[in-house]
Amino acid sequence: MQSSKLVKLIILSLLGAISLVLFFVNFPLPMLPPYLKIDFSDVPAIMASLIFSPLAGVIVVAIKNILYLAIGGGEIVGVLANFLAGLMFVVPVGILYHKYKNVKSIVSGLVTGTIIMALGMGVLNYFFILPAYALLMDWGDMTHQAKWWSVVAGILPFNVIKGIVVGLLFVPLFIKMRRWIEQQQAKFV
Repeated sequence: MQSSKLVKLIILSLLGAISLVLFFVNFPLPMLPPYLKIDFSDVPAIMASLIFSPLAGVIVVAIKNILYLAIGGGEIVGVLANFLAGLMFVVPVGILYHKYKNVKSIVSGLVTGTIIMALGMGVLNYFFILPAYALLMDWGDMTHQAKWWSVVAGILPFNVIKGIVVGLLFVPLFIKMRRWIEQQQAKFV
C-alpha cells in the first residue's frame, strides 16, 4: 500500500514536470492580446485525472504552477489565474470520464470543461484578476468598459479556442492510449 502511494506521487510529480515543459511550448493567437497564449500543459493533468481521479489532475496543475512560480516564470496573479483555468478545464473531464468511462464522456468532459473555463475565467477576470493586475501594475482603477472589453474580446474567445485546440489534440491521443490508461487505472485501484 505504501509503495503504491509513493509510485502515485512520483507519477503525479513527473506529470507536473512534463506539464511545466509543455507550458513553455506556447503560441499566441492572431487578433487576441499577445499575453494570452495557447499551450498544451493541461494534457498531462487530464491524463492524471483519467488514470487516478479529478483531484490528481488538480495536483498536476498545481505542481506545474508552483514550479513555474519557483523558477521565476511569472507573477502570482497570472500563476493563480492559470491554476484556476486548469482546474476548471481538467476537473469536468475527470468527473465525466470516471462516471461513464468512454470516448463520448471524454468529449463531453472537454466540451463542459471548455464552457466552464471560458465562463469562469470571464467572471474571475472581470471581478478579480483584471483588478488585481491593475493594482499590481499600478494602472489605476480599471473602468467597467475596459474590463468588459477585455473579457468579451479577449478572455472569453481565448478560453473557448484553447479548450477546442487542446480537445482536438487530446481525443485522438486518448483513443490511442486508452488501453494503457485502463491498465494504469487497474494498477492503482
